[in-house]
Amino acid sequence: MPTDNQDDNDPDLFRKAVGKIRPVKQDKIHPKPKRRKPVPEQTLRDQREVMDSLLSDEYEPAADIETGDELLYTRPGLQHSVIRKLRRGQYAIEAELDLHGATVVQAREAVNTFLKNARDHDKRVVRIIHGKGNSSEGKLPVLKGKVNSWLRQKGEVLAFCSARPNDGGTGAVYVLLKRV
Repeated sequence: MPTDNQDDNDPDLFRKAVGKIRPVKQDKIHPKPKRRKPVPEQTLRDQREVMDSLLSDEYEPAADIETGDELLYTRPGLQHSVIRKLRRGQYAIEAELDLHGATVVQAREAVNTFLKNARDHDKRVVRIIHGKGNSSEGKLPVLKGKVNSWLRQKGEVLAFCSARPNDGGTGAVYVLLKRV
């Protein structure tokens, strides 16, 4: 109890009432909870849209492609010996994609993913089996023309040609990819 000659706001009065104290030693700091990184949804949508536009169905390099037509495409500057070896099937096939039974949308996504994975794993020569169109309406090869168009649009594709008869003939293509 304070006496009359002491002030009620006196800091010494508080210290006398509390008594002898010592500071608590604590070296721990409670961490702030980690916040989840935001999902960049708009960026993901933009990337999907770019990938879809890279393999556009609107680009048609040639008129109707028939079942027996051979495909051949090379980027300028590629050596003739490389193209000749590719056409003869003299390069080892390092990966293969079979598009039988796929819709155009499924095939576009599969080709895009396949080429990306092949590049990521340093594959140079791959085979894409698009089929001859025997089970499609009008017996015309739908995916053959689409694959022809899509591969021409991909910058990592140096060349492609129809496969040898024992590798699928005009129902498949050998694709030569750039080095990573």
